[in-house]
Parts: sequence; structure tokens; C-alpha cells
Amino acid sequence: MSAQLSQRVDRAVSGDDQLSPPWRDALVALDEDLERRDCSPRTRRAYAADLGQFAVWACSQGADPDDAGEKLIRRYVAKLSAAGAAPATTARKLAAMRALFASLRERGLIAQNPADLVSAPRRAARLPRVLSAKDAGRLLDAIPSRSPLELRDRAIFELAYACGLRAEEIVSLRVGDIDHDGEQLRVEGKGRKTRVVPVGEPAMAAMRAYLDRARGVLQRDPASAAQAAFLSKTGRPLSTSDIRRRLALWSVRAGAAGARSLDGISPHALRHSFATHLLDGGADLRAIQELLGHASVSSTQIYTRVESARLRKAYAQSHPRA
Repeated sequence: MSAQLSQRVDRAVSGDDQLSPPWRDALVALDEDLERRDCSPRTRRAYAADLGQFAVWACSQGADPDDAGEKLIRRYVAKLSAAGAAPATTARKLAAMRALFASLRERGLIAQNPADLVSAPRRAARLPRVLSAKDAGRLLDAIPSRSPLELRDRAIFELAYACGLRAEEIVSLRVGDIDHDGEQLRVEGKGRKTRVVPVGEPAMAAMRAYLDRARGVLQRDPASAAQAAFLSKTGRPLSTSDIRRRLALWSVRAGAAGARSLDGISPHALRHSFATHLLDGGADLRAIQELLGHASVSSTQIYTRVESARLRKAYAQSHPRA
């Protein structure tokens, strides 16, 4: 067991909580598996946190990994529900448990995966929030291009909408990932999968303006020239929380200018809007799937439900006998 992996497990539980050696070994083994599969540090931290809580509870019930059965997991799921956990939260934790016991099964430590026998709670079908093309334009046009930070933010959100980028993909973008001649980006998505996406002219122009007039002002370390494309005012790479905070700022300003529907939008709303507007324009689901970096087209099909809901709303508002 490496000291680094052991420390990750220690951080996943509070100081007063105790893990038995079998649970500690199981969590470390899973983390090794995730690292071998090249999962992101963020994903590994999330698994460690969720499974650390489960392992501490299982220890309190006198159960070790090799005798943690279906009934124990059902009791834990019931405990989460009784504590008010959202169905999505419970489903996420259950998925982490499936991964943990799958790891143990692959090592021959248990005969079957008990978490496979427990169904995730049904989640309410929620459609993603989508901006109209008009409101997306209002938001982007509300960001001026005077100061270095304004130029940076305009480039960030032009790219987010033009390319359907996740917040994590924005902050991991590097200068070398931008193909100016081909007007496209190389994007590293979930699972370290790389895709190439085209960039529209307004977003490309905003990116050129930022690189030409702002990034050099923000840059403090010359070595960062080959690193993150988007820098903070202190010269460090941005975090996803920085992206959310800056979008909230510009959304408020655009809302004050009349675009009330922009209140409280998230970076992912720009990604949803990108996909929905492509579908509105006639793009097929397979093309949208590739542009979004979805592993399965089933993830992309939610946008057909968004389109259907939009059409039903338009019908209800417009037809005299709706």
C-alpha cells in the first residue's frame, strides 16, 4: 500500500472515524484500479469520499468487506433516504459501492457483487436548463472586451457555448490545444478521452483577442506559456469554481439589462444550450454525441426530450384549441 493512496483514504473519513484494516485495504485497492484506468483525480476523490462514509458505517455495524451482503447495502441505502439524501446522491453512492465490490470480486476476495442486487432509487426526470439563442447572445454580448479579465471571460464563455465545453474542460484547455488555422480545439474530456471540436468565428475571434491582448498581461510565470490557456489575475490556472463565479457575475449583469431568464445559470446550461440549438438546426444525434464527448448516444437523447417539451409548450401557448 503506497503512502499516497493511504493518505487519500485517511482524508476520506473524519479524524474520529475508524476503518478496519480490511476496509482500508479494499478502498486502497479500488483507488489503485481507478488510477490504472486513468480516472481523473477528481473522480478518485469522489469515490474515496462516498466509500469512506460507507466503510465507516459498515465498521460500526461489525461488517467487513467479505461479509457485506445485499441486506447491509439495502440498510445503508435506507439510512441515506431517511437522512434526506436526494435520489441522485443515493444512486451515485450506490454506483461507487458497485465499483468497490467489483474490484474485490476481480481479486477473488468475494464470490459476487452484492451491490448489483440493489436497485438505485428512481430519480425524477429533469430536463436540462436551456437558454434561447437570443438569451445566449445577450449573455455573451453583455461581456465587454476592455480589460484583460473581460477579454478572458468573453473568450471562455464564447468557447463554452460555441463548443459545448464542460467547466472542467475549459480549465484544462491549454494554449497548444487551439488550432487557429483549422478553427478547432483539442479537448480532453471525461475519462481522459480526447476529441476535436470546431470553433465558430465569433468564439475564435474572442480567443485571439484574449491571447493577443490579455493572456500575456495575466501571465506571471513564463513556463505557464505551455500550460493552462485561461489564467487568473494572479497568473494561476483557473478552477471550475472560478468559471461558475464569473458566469454568475455576467449573468446578473445581463439580467439587469433585461435578460431575466439568465438568472442563476450554470456553465453546464451553456453546454445544454449548445446541444439543443444544434438539434434545432438539424444536426443529428450522432454528430451531437461526438461533439459533446458522450460515451453513449443514450446520454445525448435527453436533448430530444428538451425539443419535445419546447414544442409542446409552443403548441399549448399558440394553438386555439390546445
